[in-house]
Amino acid sequence: MKQISIIGIDLAKHVFQLHAVDAHGHKVFSKQVRREKLRLTLAQIPPCHVAMEACGSAHYWARDIGTLGHEAELLPPQAVKPFLLGHKNDARDAAAIAEAAARPATPRVTIKTEAQQSLQAVHRVRSRLVRERTAVGNELRGLLGEFGLIVSQGHAVIRQGVIRERLDEQRARLGEELYTLLNDLLDQWLENDARIARYDKRLQRLARASDDMQRLMSLPGIGPINATLLFSHLGDPARFPNGRQFSASLGLVPRQHSSGGRNQLMGITKRGNGEVRKQLVHGARAALRQFQRQEHPDRLSRWACSLAARLGQRKAIVALANKMARICWSLLAHERRYQPQEAA
Repeated sequence: MKQISIIGIDLAKHVFQLHAVDAHGHKVFSKQVRREKLRLTLAQIPPCHVAMEACGSAHYWARDIGTLGHEAELLPPQAVKPFLLGHKNDARDAAAIAEAAARPATPRVTIKTEAQQSLQAVHRVRSRLVRERTAVGNELRGLLGEFGLIVSQGHAVIRQGVIRERLDEQRARLGEELYTLLNDLLDQWLENDARIARYDKRLQRLARASDDMQRLMSLPGIGPINATLLFSHLGDPARFPNGRQFSASLGLVPRQHSSGGRNQLMGITKRGNGEVRKQLVHGARAALRQFQRQEHPDRLSRWACSLAARLGQRKAIVALANKMARICWSLLAHERRYQPQEAA
């Protein structure tokens, strides 16, 4: 046991595969351990590096294993895949994790705290409710259109009771079965809308209680939803050397395909957390709309407006989202609020 340097663990629900190597990369043991005995097994091993893939329950196990005196590390699955030898099975997966962990160049995933994961859970549930609300609204409008009832798009039409009035007026023509069905769909939409509003209020309350989130919201295009989502994803800004690395982790930088000294930049990479990237793009769209209405633009808004005029709205929005990600990192890293710079 004293020879163990790295332990690679292939996580599962009930049976975990462990692969231990020494400082020279030679295998010490490879065995299966059931869930209820994993903590006891690791507690009997002298402190060492314990590596796992960043997957379901990985952050929980990393925090728990860290309390035993081990140095827990999470590796991105795409960084482990090249070290898999032969056909895939649990033993080879654990060996690949241990081999990847021995390479200093292998990137690491920052272990999230319980508070970060709780905040991300709120956003996941809210995003699912937004998707359901959109699906129910489209289904409701589609069925109404099949029976000659055309209503305008937008949430306000449903919230203000326009569809309910139309259904009551056409109840006799639609029949009881269809009338009941459409009313049930309408109730589902309103219930999801009310739940989303409750989650929005919870996020607003959390954003007001945090100085870091207040700093993020000083930037145009960053509201309570974006601020809480960015804060839960970024955590400690010191894990990124600069803002460009943070924006690259979100997939907002151009994809490169260069060879022979010829540099070729393509579309954005779309790597990293898709939800954070999507919300940043939405925030950039709102910020650009705000910039274009300003009478006395600052340096950022003037740059965004000129880019939109030269390259188009969509490219300007993505470029602005990239710049906003860099600014957000700077605001948290240097603990300051956003100060607009006057245009030259």
